[in-house]
Amino acid sequence: MNSFMKLLPGLPNDVALECLIRIPLDQISLAASVCKGWKAEIELPEFRRIRKQAGLARSVIVVAQAWIYPTRPAHLAMLSGPPFYRLAICEPKTGCWSKLPSVPGFLDGIPRFCHLVGVGSELVVIGGCNPFSWQICNSVFIYNFLSATWRCGTDMPGGQRLFSGCDSDFVQMVYVAGGHDEDKNALKSALAYDVVKDAWIQLPDMAKPREECKGVFHDGKFHVIGGYPTESQGSFQRDAQAFDVATWQWDSVQDDFLEAATCSTTCVEGGDSRLYACHDNNVTMRDGATWQVLAGLPAELCNVAYVAALQGKLLVIGSERSGGPHTAGVMDLKNYKWTKVVVPEEYSGHVESGCCLEI
Repeated sequence: MNSFMKLLPGLPNDVALECLIRIPLDQISLAASVCKGWKAEIELPEFRRIRKQAGLARSVIVVAQAWIYPTRPAHLAMLSGPPFYRLAICEPKTGCWSKLPSVPGFLDGIPRFCHLVGVGSELVVIGGCNPFSWQICNSVFIYNFLSATWRCGTDMPGGQRLFSGCDSDFVQMVYVAGGHDEDKNALKSALAYDVVKDAWIQLPDMAKPREECKGVFHDGKFHVIGGYPTESQGSFQRDAQAFDVATWQWDSVQDDFLEAATCSTTCVEGGDSRLYACHDNNVTMRDGATWQVLAGLPAELCNVAYVAALQGKLLVIGSERSGGPHTAGVMDLKNYKWTKVVVPEEYSGHVESGCCLEI
């Protein structure tokens, strides 16, 4: 910023910056609205980097969660069928839960089965179904946590796509692969979305189509794990294929990538060059080419809905039984000990998907 512009009158800017990076996460957007100088400084990529280097960054989990209505609005009370979903936020360190402002154009619930992806200090919401008409939508919405505002991105091209694999490099790019089209045919096509440029890029096709696959960015590559082709509806496969960002090409298919032929939605990158997943009531880890059991899941989490890795820990959201209220726990990846996360009743609805951001 302009060297003559003082962030805080009477203090050198480097000292003032030390003050700004200590602003609590839930107050950053308010601080950015104080003046142009603070806004410019807070929105710089360096602000987040310095905050992280100082150990002040906070992990935030955003989930698409069934909306439990304390008092159901009259215009929704007459509706029957599946529940509506909203975006909820959890700060595991503080135990605080809150909700995000409504997605533009979706005041009564977010698109069902949409992808949530964290890119820097922004949440990207991609695709899904209209919760009223069930029409597949290719919309893109971006929420900036520093300014607490939504903006619309360019729609995902290439026709309708649902149940694809999706993840980001956490810096600028979002990758989408597989899924099915409007005729329920599994897809092998793939795309990349540049959040900064608001532009989509067509990627080479995968070797095979995959529906209900899991996308995980791991070791500099976008891994598309499991899923199944059109002719094998619901019969999950164990293989995976990785897109190498450096060469802009797909690696060969890796057979027996998963430990079992099952849905791979719980598979996550741990930030330590390892993959983690929940399987058969256990937390497992893939180190190299083999999986090993690390610890058992607490009974109240055995019906796992969502898993995230954050700062050397694994957050698991789930329930004791199908249809039961959701709760959460955190496992330390050093000693495998569990800590319960308090979940208020209002935030105990079913979790469909989620992502983690470090701000």
